[in-house]
Amino acid sequence: MTEEALAPLFAVRSEAGRSVRPPKTAELVARKLRRMIVDGELKDGDHLPHEAELMEHFAVSRPTLREAVRVLEAERLVEVRRGSRSGARVGVPGPEVLARPAALLLELSGATVADVYVAREAIEPAAARLLAETGTEEAFDELERIVDEAIPSSFAAGTFAKTATEFHLRMVQLAGNATLALIAGMLQEIYERHTTTVSAESRDTAWERYEANYKLFVRSQRKLIKLLRARDGAGAFAHWQKHMVVARALVLRDREDTQVRDLLE
Repeated sequence: MTEEALAPLFAVRSEAGRSVRPPKTAELVARKLRRMIVDGELKDGDHLPHEAELMEHFAVSRPTLREAVRVLEAERLVEVRRGSRSGARVGVPGPEVLARPAALLLELSGATVADVYVAREAIEPAAARLLAETGTEEAFDELERIVDEAIPSSFAAGTFAKTATEFHLRMVQLAGNATLALIAGMLQEIYERHTTTVSAESRDTAWERYEANYKLFVRSQRKLIKLLRARDGAGAFAHWQKHMVVARALVLRDREDTQVRDLLE
């Protein structure tokens, strides 16, 4: 089917009877390539077929094909290295792609760090329950390794807060719900920055309290893992909800009104 024949097939009319602009041919090609990536026909790291092959497959011109590739490049689905003979390469984005725009919207709305913590309280206990009910032993083992190895090492290295926030994120990811994991990933930078700042201040000015909080956190992690292995969804939910409330009180003391924009500047 020729480039000219494609577009009229997509012409539709709105309920009011007004014509709706049919998508450009380049948009249709981008849509097809996007679907191939989503369906796994093109995987992360794969190179798109050569231009000549794609032009023949879609029966489009080189400018139209390149416009389609630019659409995917803007969506961060492909990476084009200028001057490279290998062409465009597929790159499946993660939550970090949305993290910056999401943070900007929070900044513009005047959101506080407290808002972010309350949101995480809605996400993480639900993920803990889901993980207890549907998670694998391999997932529980991974969390336990973080507690047994990464957390103690990070405490000795002074990077405990960063590793602790990574435990939170990984727990949500292992729960297997893509939507919860995406939201948690979007909020991760804000959560990590604030927690790291508070932790550093506490470490420098109140070591005993910092050490006590570390030990409390590790005990809480171990209890969560025990509940996960017992497949106690209700218990995991209740415990992690309490954990999140206590953590919020510790890190937001006298900082409840800190705005996201101040944290990210």
